[in-house]
Amino acid sequence: MDVRTRNLLEIHLSVVLFGLTGLFGKFISLPAPYIVLGRVFFASASMGLFFFLRKKNVRLARAADYAAIAAVGAVLALHWTAFYLSVKLSTVAIGVLTFAAYPIFVTFLEPLLFRERLRGADVLAAFVMFGGVLLVVPGFDAGPGMIAGMIWGMAGSLSYAVMSLLNRKFVARYDGSVVAFYEQGTAALLMLPVLLFDRPHVTPADWALLAVLGVVLTGVAHSLFISGMKSVRAQTAGVIASLESVYGIAAAALFIGEFPTLRELAGGAVILGTALLSTLRSSKE
Repeated sequence: MDVRTRNLLEIHLSVVLFGLTGLFGKFISLPAPYIVLGRVFFASASMGLFFFLRKKNVRLARAADYAAIAAVGAVLALHWTAFYLSVKLSTVAIGVLTFAAYPIFVTFLEPLLFRERLRGADVLAAFVMFGGVLLVVPGFDAGPGMIAGMIWGMAGSLSYAVMSLLNRKFVARYDGSVVAFYEQGTAALLMLPVLLFDRPHVTPADWALLAVLGVVLTGVAHSLFISGMKSVRAQTAGVIASLESVYGIAAAALFIGEFPTLRELAGGAVILGTALLSTLRSSKE
């Protein structure tokens, strides 16, 4: 097997693992903030142990970078909390599809943060994608939980867009896994105070699922994705990453019998199709 084929398989496997994260929001009996705390704790601890064993230098060049990356870690904590609240209150499909709509926010935030020109094609794609989001939106007769899940899902989408844009400033200077380690570690520290308000009973099954979520679906998956980028173009990786929602919905249907509605499927097709076309277009520029 040549290097490029192996790297492509690594990226595909990482996206499959990422797609399963929403399902754990249903499997784990804990409230969303505690799921996030467990996830970032196990992820940062496992990555820290890996770096220690490999004697990898994880020092940052400037003191200001520690504060800046920590701020992004705070956004990460908000993102995952909103995502799991969305999954808990509604369905995996709504959670992953609203997350997939984050390019809408990126389109309008990127020119503001990086003083780049707002392109007409990107604006058109954002409006088409927003049309897909409207299809995903459940009717008002669906109950307050579904509506709340949609709102939290869009909050998670917005926070992920902010996080991805802020990370642009770091990935050019540091290894992606090092940035992820500090961000997840910060998120773990920021989520610790939830234990002051309530300490829910954690079953052995919950502990095991949290460990798998943090170590395998976060730490290992992220490492695989970074490793795969060695010989795979960023645009190609972006196209593969758009399959995360597909894997998440398929896993929910297979393991918990949670099938998406026709509206959700139609909206998801619009969102993912627009993201795919935009990625392919950007790769040719």
